[in-house]
Amino acid sequence: MRIAIFLFEGVTALDPIGIYDPLARLPDTEIIFVSETGDPCRTGDGFLSLAPSAAIGDLEPVDMLLIPGGSTDGLRQCMGSEGLRSGIARLDQTTIITASVCTGSLILGASGLLRGRKATTNWRAKEYLARFGAEYTGERVTKAEKYWTSAGVTAGIDLGLALCGHIAGDELAAAVELAMEYDPKPPFGTGNPHNAPADRQKIVMEVLRG
Repeated sequence: MRIAIFLFEGVTALDPIGIYDPLARLPDTEIIFVSETGDPCRTGDGFLSLAPSAAIGDLEPVDMLLIPGGSTDGLRQCMGSEGLRSGIARLDQTTIITASVCTGSLILGASGLLRGRKATTNWRAKEYLARFGAEYTGERVTKAEKYWTSAGVTAGIDLGLALCGHIAGDELAAAVELAMEYDPKPPFGTGNPHNAPADRQKIVMEVLRG
């Protein structure tokens, strides 16, 4: 299984890494990090730089294409790049799975891949999916034909494990889950916006980075 994970300036650090970690544990997977130009990409907070090994335009066909989310500026740049959109659409023609983490779904949408399909994304970006003809589900992970999307940031780990099960079977995927010791018990219980009070959501929107 040949897997490409896209990086861009402003990417959220956990988005590509959260989905990468479970998939990288499977035998017989090859994972390639790519960016639009092949140059390193800083995360949205500016503290971390991730180095791809290729430019997306030079990439040969892959079995799986994964698009993470990121900062507003980074997303706008990606969605506004005709070359990037066409590169994603070109690779999508031959993928078995095309997937996104968090607001990466907006890049898929801008590339014309989610029209008429159900999809999920970060709760703060849900209204934008409709602009690309997608139906927001609010689920942690949504599958629509070969297109898989996840909710915000940490849901990328769930997506990675779900994809492990899809391509390698539940038994091996369950072993990956155990190897990662993935048994989250969030200390505050407000990771779902439906469980979070309005004042907590206000802090997210007005105070926090990302």
